[in-house]
Amino acid sequence: MSRIRLRRLGSDQVPSLRRAAVDPDTLAAAARIVQDVQTGGEPALRMHAERLGDLAPGAPLVVDAEGLARALAALDSRERAVLERTADRIRTFALAQREALRDVQVPVAGGQAGHRIRAVDAAGCYAPGGRFPLPSSVLMTAVTARAAGVARLWVASPRPTLATLAAAAVAGADAVLAVGGTQAIAALAFGAGPVPPCDAVVGPGNRWVTAAKQLVAGHVTIDMLAGPSELVVLADRTADPDWVAADLLAQAEHDPDALPILVTTAGDAFVDRVDRALESRLRDLPTAPIARQALAAGFAVLAPDIVVAAEVCDRLAPEHLEVMTAEPAADARRLHHFGALFVGARSAEVFGDYGAGPNHVLPTGGTARSIGGLSVLTFLRVRTWLALDDATGAEGMVDDAIRLARVEGLEAHARAAECRRAAMPAGAKSH
Repeated sequence: MSRIRLRRLGSDQVPSLRRAAVDPDTLAAAARIVQDVQTGGEPALRMHAERLGDLAPGAPLVVDAEGLARALAALDSRERAVLERTADRIRTFALAQREALRDVQVPVAGGQAGHRIRAVDAAGCYAPGGRFPLPSSVLMTAVTARAAGVARLWVASPRPTLATLAAAAVAGADAVLAVGGTQAIAALAFGAGPVPPCDAVVGPGNRWVTAAKQLVAGHVTIDMLAGPSELVVLADRTADPDWVAADLLAQAEHDPDALPILVTTAGDAFVDRVDRALESRLRDLPTAPIARQALAAGFAVLAPDIVVAAEVCDRLAPEHLEVMTAEPAADARRLHHFGALFVGARSAEVFGDYGAGPNHVLPTGGTARSIGGLSVLTFLRVRTWLALDDATGAEGMVDDAIRLARVEGLEAHARAAECRRAAMPAGAKSH
């Protein structure tokens, strides 16, 4: 087996992380499944779940709240305590986000206007159940939805483990759909049998989940179209090569398509030290075969200084970005595009994965330039309102509306505004 050697790139050789969220063949195949579930309901959902190995023939589709409570009671007490403490940290952060958002009321010509922030009624949260079942993703999505104020909450996960079911109980989910992939996303979006249609469908998953989310995005809100996981470590000569290697491997073991990247101002000799640390850590790593595949596609960028290194990081706009430098707080201020930022060598990305507070469902493939990660905002709607009850105060605005409507050639609009001038009571109190 060849030794690990991260591919070296100059700062002008860095590839874009932008890529299609899902390939056309997967999208086409997923579309047929989505259509089946949308039109065929529970029988179609069950057929695809059994065909793809999610369910044994005749097995229950849903684990209800009582089943979730039994799973929580059956879980090892230490594991239960970990889930509960992690949920508390996620909830505390999410509630702080929610409390930072306020309804608005401002005076406008002739009255008042404003917005109200309210949660969607129902949300569906997906948690992967493949190579590595992720109860942490149940907590990240479902706890955040409840903190936002979502009233009805479902989780979907194929072949859910005891820990996954217990996490759903801790998060306050109403039930778990024991189905995965495209068919699960379609059921959450459109409803199927006992599964109600949801207003928001969120959570990480494989290409089939991503394809389904893309297909239902016009019907429900989604969080993002995420691809394989990414980590960029920004390091200077003060960074510990072994810590850098540990974090790159933590990312690499996710998936053969995960992308571990080192951006450093410390030169080729530093990358050599990281390579040696990677090789040492891989010797007894149970997930080494997966990690080696990911590392083979990863790379190290040799930057001449921190300014260029920060520019490289911004061009990449990665899912996760760690800053391991002598002045991490100052260097972090140079960075603008990332899903989540981890400032200082002790702020390992793994702590973001496992519930320090901020969410771990994050944009990939360079999309962090335009969207953020999952948060309470994912489940919230901003609804504006307008209350005009002072004809005198509104007169100038009404005249402008009439004129602008006629500029656009919309006479009925103009006349709808005109008929308000005379009818609006003058001097009434604002709403």
